[in-house]
Amino acid sequence: MILPIVAYGSPILKKMAEEIDENYKDLHKLIDDMYETMYEASGVGLAAPQIDRSIRLFVVDASPFAEVEEGEELDPMAAGLENFKKVFINPIIEEQSGEEWGFAEGCLSIPNIREEVFRKPKIKISYYDQNWNFFEEEYDGFAARIIQHEYDHVEGVLFTDYLTPLKKRMLKKKLVNISKGDTDASYRMKFPTLKKGKR
Repeated sequence: MILPIVAYGSPILKKMAEEIDENYKDLHKLIDDMYETMYEASGVGLAAPQIDRSIRLFVVDASPFAEVEEGEELDPMAAGLENFKKVFINPIIEEQSGEEWGFAEGCLSIPNIREEVFRKPKIKISYYDQNWNFFEEEYDGFAARIIQHEYDHVEGVLFTDYLTPLKKRMLKKKLVNISKGDTDASYRMKFPTLKKGKR
């Protein structure tokens, strides 16, 4: 089932999400719905707070980063992403390392805005998968960036929080408009100032 994506300005996006356990109701259906919602919106990651659930869960499928046009070369940062599809439950980023690098990030909760965000290129993360197997793994490049972006969501952080005060002021009107539902997102959204979701 495709769920509405919560828009910028919704309090849940600024809230630290809570851990869950194996008994969380209908977890597998929720994960399936999150993937379906993410694909419908052409995203590469989706966190539970973005579909109005304040829990420490996010899904990723970075395979679009591994797609190249004929005659182009694969970005080295995208190596190994062809089958990078994962569920992260109760994640903890244990380490971040390397020299920060910039990349223009976007967010399904903040449609049609992309800004350069600097992040560390390597991370170590511990988490559970959908079958409650525990992992501690290291990632780098785009995989690390996507994970960090989604991890921020369960920490109550948005990519706009990394921007300079000047850049935030420049974007303020656009962000306010998004919160009011004044956006042409191609997917279903739920806006903080409207009673019902709007397309």
